[in-house]
Amino acid sequence: MSSPFVEAANALFGLTLTPAHETQFDVLTRELIDWNQRMNLTAITQPHEIAVRHYLDSLSLVPHLPPDATSLIDVGTGAGFPALPLAMVKPDLAVKAMKATAKKLMFIEHVADQMGLAHLRTLHARAEDAGQDTRHRAHYDVVTARAVARLPALMEYLLPLAKIGGVCIAMKGVTAHDEARDAQAALQVLGGELREIVEVRLPDVEEAHYLVIVDKTRKTPILYPRKAGTPTKTPL
Repeated sequence: MSSPFVEAANALFGLTLTPAHETQFDVLTRELIDWNQRMNLTAITQPHEIAVRHYLDSLSLVPHLPPDATSLIDVGTGAGFPALPLAMVKPDLAVKAMKATAKKLMFIEHVADQMGLAHLRTLHARAEDAGQDTRHRAHYDVVTARAVARLPALMEYLLPLAKIGGVCIAMKGVTAHDEARDAQAALQVLGGELREIVEVRLPDVEEAHYLVIVDKTRKTPILYPRKAGTPTKTPL
């Protein structure tokens, strides 16, 4: 019999998680709790809460991924969310987990190796630097971020990494609509266009979560992203 987590993921997001997936998520939970005792990975430490607030939250992106997408980069991935769950359920998607500090990337590499996620790689870099690097600029079909920065600044981190025709998905809380309004000028400059804001309701979580979905419609001017720290200090 499937766990409540698997049943919720399948019902909410149209997934077909298998017993093998369930085993992988169990391994991830065990390793996350174990590593968290030595390294500050997450403030969420109960298995049920981890399943809802990390795993289901991450999987809420799946219905909104372009069906032909082959590459995704998760900017400021933290302990690997949404990168790890997406890699676990999308084996044909090359996933890159990017973080400016290396410690959490060690955890991601460890669990990816344990679970045989050869299509998941880590990138130790700042978004401002990756966005000006020809190996990453305009390279990805999907660019994601969770709890990184307010949207006017975040768009300067995400849009330079997306291909024209690609999509950026920002995972946001109750301020999503206000931030999207404030980001209109940044979108105009950076070559993005707001497609929609999707409300996500998770079991046992009172507040709604939101996905701010932005299409990359035009080339980002070479000036952007600006040098490290500038997008947050002086958002467009």
